[in-house]
Amino acid sequence: MYYEVYVDILFLVNFMMDYLILLLVRRMLKCTATHGNVLLGACVGAMLTCVVMLLSLPSVIKFILFHMVINAGMVQVGLRIKDIRSFVKAIIMLYIGSFLLGGILEVFRPYVRVGSLFFFLAIVGYYLALWIWKFIVCVQRWNQYHCEVELYIGDKKYQVKALVDTGNGLVDPVSGNPVSIVDKEIAKKLLEKEQIRNIRYIPYRTIGKGDGVLPVIRIERLRTRGEHTCDIENPMIGISEERVSARGEYEMILNPNLF
Repeated sequence: MYYEVYVDILFLVNFMMDYLILLLVRRMLKCTATHGNVLLGACVGAMLTCVVMLLSLPSVIKFILFHMVINAGMVQVGLRIKDIRSFVKAIIMLYIGSFLLGGILEVFRPYVRVGSLFFFLAIVGYYLALWIWKFIVCVQRWNQYHCEVELYIGDKKYQVKALVDTGNGLVDPVSGNPVSIVDKEIAKKLLEKEQIRNIRYIPYRTIGKGDGVLPVIRIERLRTRGEHTCDIENPMIGISEERVSARGEYEMILNPNLF
């Protein structure tokens, strides 16, 4: 069986797809490679693909050349990778980007009747794949820094939404223990009169508001659920004079030194 291959069309299609995938990987990895580098990398990938496709080689050899030589050369030329760790990450991202873009184009493939429409859908697919990647990253970051927290005071337990804030370095100057911060309204639901008497104050400093003092108490236990899951005995909790989240996304700011 013989196939008629138009090298110019094969090169053009591969060049465009390689260019979009390299652009996608560059955005994923936040590389400093220029558009010129990406264009050159896509050109190398398309040229090598055409050469391998036209050679009479066993399928296994072609498979190895496609996945171990062409992809590696395309990434190295197009993204200017300088160390092995970044190179491996770039190769992995190349396949992730290819699956995203290829999957999107496969959805629209039955509706493609002319070549120009394919090129248009490829560009649309690139932006859609980029949006999907950004969404995945946002979800991953949200799960990494947000968690559910159970606060135990006496026989009471209260569940709140919390943010693990790497910028919160507040510590008790006496004990050196990290201090987390909770909404004033949440604190009112948890504290009894006896505990209010045990409140003491520690100094703090914030950007824009200067110095101040923060009321703090010790509670029996704090349990986190999510990315950071652990039990902390007798943690120190500061009571904020205002809402810790303007949008109400969380009600407590956890000190990362708790973990």
